[in-house]
Amino acid sequence: MKIAIVHDYIKEYGGAERVLEVLHEIYPDAPIYTAFYKEDSTTYKRLKGAKIVPSWVQNIPFFADKLHSPLRFLTPLIWGSFDFSDYDVIIGSASWYITKGFKKGSNTKEICYCHTPPRWLYGYKTSIEWQKYWPIKLYGMIIGHFMRLYDFKMAQKVDVFIANSKETQERIKKFYRRESKVIYPPVSLPRTNNQQSTNKKEDYYLVVGRIVGSKGLDLAVQMASKLNKKLKIVGIPAGYYTGYKTLSKNTSKNVEFLGYVSDEELVRLYASAKAFLALAEDEDFGITPVESMLCGTPVIAYYGGGYKESVIDGKTGLFFKNYTLDSLNQAILKFEKMKFDKKIIQNQAKKFSKENFIKSIQLTIEN
Repeated sequence: MKIAIVHDYIKEYGGAERVLEVLHEIYPDAPIYTAFYKEDSTTYKRLKGAKIVPSWVQNIPFFADKLHSPLRFLTPLIWGSFDFSDYDVIIGSASWYITKGFKKGSNTKEICYCHTPPRWLYGYKTSIEWQKYWPIKLYGMIIGHFMRLYDFKMAQKVDVFIANSKETQERIKKFYRRESKVIYPPVSLPRTNNQQSTNKKEDYYLVVGRIVGSKGLDLAVQMASKLNKKLKIVGIPAGYYTGYKTLSKNTSKNVEFLGYVSDEELVRLYASAKAFLALAEDEDFGITPVESMLCGTPVIAYYGGGYKESVIDGKTGLFFKNYTLDSLNQAILKFEKMKFDKKIIQNQAKKFSKENFIKSIQLTIEN
């Protein structure tokens, strides 16, 4: 089969990009089509040997850095510039850039791996919380109306929808009126078994992910200050999030921003942490909590979104149900009186393995 992979854009590195990596691993000869890429980005560097084909906006100065968000109304022209008629299968990795409904041949099968319908179009929290600024909100409302119509129209052209979680499956049904199958994202880490056997727990809580406005970092930092707990934050600022400087300046000495770390160091941090904090209000799925569990570390999570599908309350972690500092603090204090079985935690994480993902993707494409 002649296969093409299509991804929103290659810039920031997160859960969607981990999925893209594995898709490339499964189909190394498939070119990766994308709106644009940045050569100095983590994602680009990790896609070694991949044939990456950008759209015409790659040649627009500052598009990748500053213009791709305000000029998002160009999306129809971006994807419309590609013709996939010669391909047997298109695998779309779709999130906020409406990466679906491509120009294709009558026998071309389009499979959309949907990380979520674009959050900015359907009222979910986004990384920059642009709704706070009325000129941008007005602009977004006008553009959003037409882009929702376009998004719905393109969704009807997809042959098979794959959702990354039941949470996303419900969104696909609600916004696109389409059925989908759930294939959870691949979760794997290097040298995991060796690290798990040697690392001892240290006295800190851990947060991992892009430093953006929708991940609950403020709540984590406030908790660390209020309860005088050590907190380590792995990740770099992404997108147009402007709160990082304020957040880092106002933190107490027991909060440490580690920036980007290698996968090996990440495993060590996961395995050594007292617990992992998963604090997004409506996470699409959430790979990082599962990575933590793979290292035998329990998760303290808000009871919402995809977290409800991966964390087992009282066995692999603990939920707090009110999105407030007091509710999180109570969960932390309760957690510190509990004991968790490392094997149970790891066995739960293995349900979301890379091997399961590969088998399910191959079955979907080949049938």
